[in-house]
Amino acid sequence: MPRPDTASHAPRPLIGIIGNAHEIDGRYSVHAGGAMNSEAVAMVSGGVPVIIPTDPRLVAVEDLLALCDGFLLTGGRPNVHPSEYGEEETPAHGAFDRGRDAITLPLVRACVDRGQPFLGICRGFQEVNVAMGGTLYPEIRDLPGRMNHRMPPDGTIEEKFALRHTVRFTEGGVFHRLMGTPEVMTNTLHGQGIARPGSRIVIDGLAPDGTPEAIYVKDAPGFTLSVQWHPEWRAGEDPVSRPLFEAFGRAAAEWKAARG
Repeated sequence: MPRPDTASHAPRPLIGIIGNAHEIDGRYSVHAGGAMNSEAVAMVSGGVPVIIPTDPRLVAVEDLLALCDGFLLTGGRPNVHPSEYGEEETPAHGAFDRGRDAITLPLVRACVDRGQPFLGICRGFQEVNVAMGGTLYPEIRDLPGRMNHRMPPDGTIEEKFALRHTVRFTEGGVFHRLMGTPEVMTNTLHGQGIARPGSRIVIDGLAPDGTPEAIYVKDAPGFTLSVQWHPEWRAGEDPVSRPLFEAFGRAAAEWKAARG
């Protein structure tokens, strides 16, 4: 993807990319957001990508809201802790990142109230549901009639991110209008999924097995679209990913212009 031409344009919106905590060699802790996320934000959304360390000792939600024009709620291996939606932890719930929970859940609620735009991806999609009072299934593939939505354990990155199932949008709904089609093909790399939708969560797209794949927050004043798949993969080329990131970029630019 070509680098955006900034010479003749106004300053680009600042997009906070929610980072994930990792350890390198069991000794060094890092916060990372994935190059694909930064590339999608910069090259398709037209924003300036900034990785946010999700550690409440280091950053406060209020500071992030003042600094950024929008937020990309990324995917990540750790899951939202079930205590955030009133359930007990079990081995099926997997690993957790409590620091990220402490940042993203109140951040989502604040953005909904303020109209500040965010785009949720995979874990970010699940965070939006939990932030609005919803619950999650710990393992989709264990449910009767559901397919295995997890990333293939083997293969190239192209094979892992390959298109694997359709998503059918609500006829005439937000995603249908954005994509210009009622049905698209997506990748799938997740283990958990929505059990009970949160307050004001509108499920606007479903996989063939009934798994929610596209949501937004009803009557929110800003951009709240979130998807269970990973649109950051080849975002500039994919006909489903590109309009999603472009719409998010427009919303962030409008937020930036409105606050001066």
